[in-house]
Amino acid sequence: MEESASLLVVVDAANVVGSVPDGWWRDRRGAAERLRDRLAADGVPGRAGPAEVVLVVEGAARGVESVTGVRVESAPGSGDDHIVELVARAAGDRPVLVVTADRELRRRVTELGAEVAGPRTVRPG
Repeated sequence: MEESASLLVVVDAANVVGSVPDGWWRDRRGAAERLRDRLAADGVPGRAGPAEVVLVVEGAARGVESVTGVRVESAPGSGDDHIVELVARAAGDRPVLVVTADRELRRRVTELGAEVAGPRTVRPG
């Protein structure tokens, strides 16, 4: 399967990290790095086949480095707007899954043809 036809998984780091009250607010960057590492190790449970995983960070988590298996993108402004941009670029060329619980973001990306899943998809509560 071509890279361009593989599933693109875009993870809203702030939303997923914020879904579990485990003290993430004391170290937002560290929380994003732990999520990145979990994604690199486990991928997206329940999804077979090749996938490109993109973790979108914003605010205090900007600057988190990419690792093998997970590309990290620091949103220059709104993380949601950056996610919508990524989905719009991929729309029609490959399947896209966005992981977030943010209702407005879910609405925006489904209008572009993306599938959505909640934070528990990648971060069991």
